[in-house]
Amino acid sequence: MRQFLDAGKHVLVEYPMTLSLVAAQELWALAEQKGKVLHEEHVELLMEEFAFLKKEVVGKELLKGSLLFTATPLEEQRFGFPAFSGISRLTWLVSLFGELSLVSANLEERKEEQYMKMTVSLQTKNKCPLTWIEEKGPGLKRNRYLSFHFKSGSLENVPNVGINKNIFLKDQNIFVQKLLGQVSEKELAAEKKRILHCLALAEEIQKVCRAKK
Repeated sequence: MRQFLDAGKHVLVEYPMTLSLVAAQELWALAEQKGKVLHEEHVELLMEEFAFLKKEVVGKELLKGSLLFTATPLEEQRFGFPAFSGISRLTWLVSLFGELSLVSANLEERKEEQYMKMTVSLQTKNKCPLTWIEEKGPGLKRNRYLSFHFKSGSLENVPNVGINKNIFLKDQNIFVQKLLGQVSEKELAAEKKRILHCLALAEEIQKVCRAKK
C-alpha cells in the first residue's frame, strides 16, 4: 500500500487494511499528503443480512446482544490475530450500535487441535453489553449466530433475506465514486473514523488476550 501511494496511485485494499492502528494512521496520512484515495473494502456492510439488521435496530433501545462466528481454522501468521482476521464482525457491531469500549477479552487455544475461541465483552456508550465470539476449528461450519435484545423485543438470528449479489462490484463502485469526488467529506470522515476505531479495538483486544499468556 505504501509503495502504491508513494507512486501516486489510488488504493483499494481488502480489510483489515493493516494489523496495527499506527500503521493505518500513517498510511492515511500518506494518502492525504499525496492527494490520493485510500479505500478499505467493506463488502460485509453491503450484504443483504446487514441491510436487514440495520433496518431492524433503527430507533430501538438495546439491552444486550451477542454475535458468534464459527469457521474452519485460519493461520494467524497469514491472517493476523482473530480480532483482526474477524474485524468484519466487529465492524457490524460498531456500524449497528456506534463506538464501543472493551470490557474484557479472552483467547482459548488448543494449537494441537487447530482450535481457538476468542470471547470479547464490549459495551455501548449507554453501557449496554455486547459479546463477540470468534470460534474456529476443524469441522466447524462457516456461520454467524446473533441475538439482540431490545426494550421492545428480541431478534434471534437473521432470516433468509436473499442472495448477496455483486457485493464486490458494489464496493468497487463506491471506490469509483470517491475517485470522482461524489462522496461527501462528512461521509469520508465518518468512514475513516469507524475504520480506525475498529482497528484500535482489535489492537486493544489482542493486547489484553496476549497479556494473559
